[in-house]
Formats: sequence, C-alpha cells, structure tokens
Amino acid sequence: MSTKRGAPRQGPPTIRCAIYTRKSTEEGLEQEFNSLDAQRESAEAYIASQKAEGWVCLPDRYDDGGFTGGNMERPALRRLMADMEAGRVDCVVVYKVDRLSRSLMDFARMMELFERQRISFVSVTQQFNTTQSMGRLTLNILLSFAQFEREIISERTRDKIAAARRKGKWSGGRSVLGYDIDPDTKRLVVNAGEAKLVREIFGLYLEQRSLLAVSRAFNARGLTTKRVVTKRGKVYGGRAWDKPAVLAVLTNVLYAGRVRYKTETYAGEHEAIVDEAVWARTQETLRFNGRTGGMHQRNKHSAVLKGLLHCAPCGAAMGHTATVNGSKDRLYRYYVCYKAQKQGWDACPCRSLPAEQIERFVIDRVREVCGDPEVRSRTLAACRRASESKRDAAQADLAAAERDAALAQRELGRVAGDAATSPHATARLADLHTQLAGAQRSAEEASKAIAAAEAEMVLPEEVDAALADFDGVWSRLSPKQQVRLVRLLVQRVDYDAEKGSVSIAFQPLGLRRLLDQEVMA
Repeated sequence: MSTKRGAPRQGPPTIRCAIYTRKSTEEGLEQEFNSLDAQRESAEAYIASQKAEGWVCLPDRYDDGGFTGGNMERPALRRLMADMEAGRVDCVVVYKVDRLSRSLMDFARMMELFERQRISFVSVTQQFNTTQSMGRLTLNILLSFAQFEREIISERTRDKIAAARRKGKWSGGRSVLGYDIDPDTKRLVVNAGEAKLVREIFGLYLEQRSLLAVSRAFNARGLTTKRVVTKRGKVYGGRAWDKPAVLAVLTNVLYAGRVRYKTETYAGEHEAIVDEAVWARTQETLRFNGRTGGMHQRNKHSAVLKGLLHCAPCGAAMGHTATVNGSKDRLYRYYVCYKAQKQGWDACPCRSLPAEQIERFVIDRVREVCGDPEVRSRTLAACRRASESKRDAAQADLAAAERDAALAQRELGRVAGDAATSPHATARLADLHTQLAGAQRSAEEASKAIAAAEAEMVLPEEVDAALADFDGVWSRLSPKQQVRLVRLLVQRVDYDAEKGSVSIAFQPLGLRRLLDQEVMA
C-alpha cells in the first residue's frame, strides 16, 4: 500500500501532564519565589524536554504548602486524584518521589489508581519505569527510605522541642492571652493590654475565690477569650469566659515566667506577667478549693456516690462538696450538679442535694438487693444473661475474624506469586497484609473477651454466701471500704430534682467482681 505524496505525518499522541508539588512546612511560602515554585519550574523544564513525545503541561496547579507527606489529607492531592479518576490526566510529574508521599502504604494505594487509569508517574530527579518489575522494586525502595526519613525527622523534632523547653525557650504553638509572638525572634513578648487582663483574673480570683465569679465578671464587661487566626484562616478563641477558661489561665505556668515540658517546668526566656508570690497563693487557693485534682482528686470525705451520681434533667455529673459550720465546727456534705456549678444555678433545676440523705437511700436499695432472695435471684439472672450475651457475641466475632484471616492468608499466597509480573500486585499485597493484621488483632481481642465473659459467670450459691449478711459486713467496713463496695455493685445513680425521683443502675457484673475481690482488704 502506498501513501499519497504530501499527506501530513501523524505525530505522537498528546500526553497531558499534571505537576504536583508539596512542602511540609509553611515557612518561606510567603516569598515571591518559594520551594513550590522551584519544584514546578524543574517539572515544567522536564516536560518541555519531552515535547517531541507529545507531552504538554496542564495549567492547573496542584500545590500543597504546609502539608505532611505522611498521610493523604491534602487538598491539592485530593483534587489531583479526582482529576485522575475523571480521566483528565495522563501523566503525573513530581520533583522527587517523597513529594507525592512519604508513606509506603499510601503510595501503594495511589499506584493502584495510576495503573487502573493507565497514568504514568515520573520523578524529575529519579529515573525509573513503573511498567517493569525492576522499576516497581526501585520505587518501593525509594519510598521505604522516604518513610524512614520522615520518622527520623519526627524523632529529631520531638528531641528539639524537649531541648528548647529545658532551656526555657518557647517552642511554638498558638499565642496565649497576655503574650504575642515576635515574628523575627519567635519569642513570647508581653502584650501590655492583655497582660493587664491576666493580672485582673489572678487578683479577682484571689479576692472572690471562685472561678464562676471571675467568668461572670468578665462576661458582664463584654470581654472574651483571646482570638487567634492562623495563617490558614482557622479561628480559635474569641468566646465567652467560663470556669474552664479561667482555670486554664490560672494554671498556665507561662504567666509565672516558666515553660512546661511534660511534668517538669523550667525557667523561661520570656517575661513573667504575675509575680511568684501571687502565683503561689493562687495555686494554693486552687488546691484548697479542689480545682486541680479533677476526677482523680482524693476522695477525702469518703463520698459513697462520688463519680456515680448524675443529674437527670441535664445529664451532667454531680460532684461532691463539703463545708464546715464555723460556730458549731460541723461538716456539711452536698452533691451539686456540675452544669449548675459551671454555668450558674439558673442553668439547671437541680439544686444542691444533702449527701447523707441520697447516700442512705442508695445503700438501703443495695441492702434490699442483697437481702431479698427474689430480687437477688433476678439480679443474678440478669448478670448471667449479660455474661452469656457477651460470650456469644465474642464467639461470633472470633469465628468471623478467623474466616477473614484464612481468606487473607490464601489470597496472599496467590498474589505473592504474581508480584513480579502484575503491576497491581504491590498495592494488593499491602492491602492484604493490612487485612490479615486486622483480622489477627480482632481474633485476639475476641478470644480475650470470651475468657473474660466465662470468668464473669456467677453461681447462685456463691452469691448467697457472699451477700447473706449485708448489714453485718457493712458495719465492719471502713468508709474507704464502703465506697469500694458500692462501686462494685452500683453502676450509676440518676437524681431527678423536678420529679423528686432516684434511679439506680446496678453493675451487671458487680456480683462477680464482689466475689473475686477482697472488699475487707
């Protein structure tokens, strides 16, 4: 067959090239020519050198500035992958492999998309061909080193922060009320106007001895917490004051001229806003008021229902508090709703509740459960049903996990034989290893759950022997042991101030725990 003289020769097909660039930090991105521009310039030059092969650069920019390569949560990468799925890209060009990803697992999944859409992948500074088994091996080796480098950088960063804190340096983060961050030295500098507010918070708290009083006073003046806008436009703070916000200021060691690293504090390079005497008096007052112990504060009054009692109308927990009548030197104990305590007494209809009254009511109900054979029998049956239900569910989970593990193991053997010839094998192997590890973890957890459920089974004669003489046992217990016994038997207590009712939920496995533990210890 002959061709007509003068017919135009058909050129190579057009290959649409998308350039992806990434930088882990935002440092230097504000410059006129930054790292992202340098990466793109190199990629454009490489594409231009392949013009004879039909390569053309797409105008869309896929730039991720300030995003780690350790995961795929990057907006430009998401757009790129969407365009790849839509068939708008024939080739992806990067400056180095680790610009696309520093995670071997993530990259294996991305390569599956490349192969499925028949998209080429090119690194300007690293030559390899992903259509061949040797090229895929080279790529995996490069990615393994990239992931290792990322982990080393993370370790060095943590070590650097620790060393900086020990020297009293500010190691980054959002600025706090009273300080600004110097753009040149990156040190904390005192903001005179905000520092005045900080001193007012400390002074007002020492005067009123109440976090709620301080927050109400600041809200009445229309003041808010410090508002910070990040470079990405995310807004923090700028909200009304409440007790946690005031407490965060009063316990921040920065205001005393120190920095904290984990559990230790060190003298800081920045200027203190409150003097040492004010700081010490504030911390002592907070300790006296029991505001720094949180849920782990010592139960010094042996409150039986501490951590168990809740306010039914609002769902908040009810905390234990005590006060001493100075003239009679008598201790009065109460339970109060945390929501009402935090936001004011008009925020919840539940007022303070005398501790002895509610504790006596709950203990009487526990006594009924322990002393009434019928109630005890029903409780025992409920406990056994709960244990059996947990055991049956765990056995079903174990069977499913073992099936999943067997399937993944068989598939691994099949795919491993095709690894050298199939372009999809690397991604598939990564997925299968993840599935197998997950199935094995699920099987281990299910086996432990089965053993725990079987150990929780309670025999009627054991219960009768343990609970036959509740009054005799209770009278011999110390206050601390009484608290422990109630926690073994009671799961939750709800008090409804509007209806005047109390609801008690018993521990479904409390009887088993009571038998296994030595309450008298």
